[in-house]
Amino acid sequence: MKYSKTILLLITFTMMSVSIDAGTLKGHVKYDGKPPKKKRLRMDADPVCGSSHSGPVYSENFKMAKDGSMAEALVYLKDVSYDGGVPSEPAVLDQKGCIYMPHVFGMVAGQELLIKNSDATLHNIHSMPKVNKEFNFAMPKVVKEKKSTFSLSEPDPFYIKCDVHPWMKSWVLVSDHPFFAVTDENGNFSIEGIPAGTYEVVCWQEKFGKRTITKKVTIGDGDTTENFVFSRPKK
Repeated sequence: MKYSKTILLLITFTMMSVSIDAGTLKGHVKYDGKPPKKKRLRMDADPVCGSSHSGPVYSENFKMAKDGSMAEALVYLKDVSYDGGVPSEPAVLDQKGCIYMPHVFGMVAGQELLIKNSDATLHNIHSMPKVNKEFNFAMPKVVKEKKSTFSLSEPDPFYIKCDVHPWMKSWVLVSDHPFFAVTDENGNFSIEGIPAGTYEVVCWQEKFGKRTITKKVTIGDGDTTENFVFSRPKK
C-alpha cells in the first residue's frame, strides 16, 4: 500500500506529538543523618499476632538502608490536569501478621479499595481522612475481604488504623490523578506517563509528616530526574 507524502508527514507529526506529550519522573530519596533508634512493637496482647513472626517486629515509620536510602516515601505531583478515568483494578490493603501491607500506598479517588484479612484474629479497620467520610468496621477472622472506596481526593496522606491492635497503621494518598509513587527498598521511584509541563512535586515521609520536601519540576519527552534528601530538623 502506498501513501502520499502528505499522509506520511501527518503520520510522522502525530507520532512526534505523542512522543513529547508525556514523560517520566525518576529519582531517589535518602536521609542525611543518623537514623532514630528502632522501636520494637509489642504484640503480646494477641497470641495470634506474636506467633505470626519468628523474630522481633519493629515500627515501620522510618525505613532506611545503610547508605541512607529511604523506603516507603511518597512522591506525588500536585495540580495535574487528568481525565483518564479511574483504574479498573482495586488498590489492595492486607492485614498479615497484624501488620498492614503495604504500609504506604497511593490510589485514585473513586478507585475500589480491597481490604483483606489474612490473619486468624479480629481486626477493626478505621480510616482517618480529612475530606472523605471515614469508615470504621470490624473484620472477624472469618471475614476475609471487605470493599470500600474514597470518592474524593485528599490534600495530604492520611492513615488507616486498627482499633484492636494500636500499633497497626497504614498511610494512603488519595489522588485525583495516578501520578504518584512509593520508593522501593533502595529509595528509588519512577512515575510514568506524566503530561508535559511544569509541576509542583511533593516528597512525603511518615516520620517527617507535614515537613515535606517540595520542588518545581519540568516534565518533557523522556526521563527527568529529581532527588530528595531529608535531614534532621534544626532545633
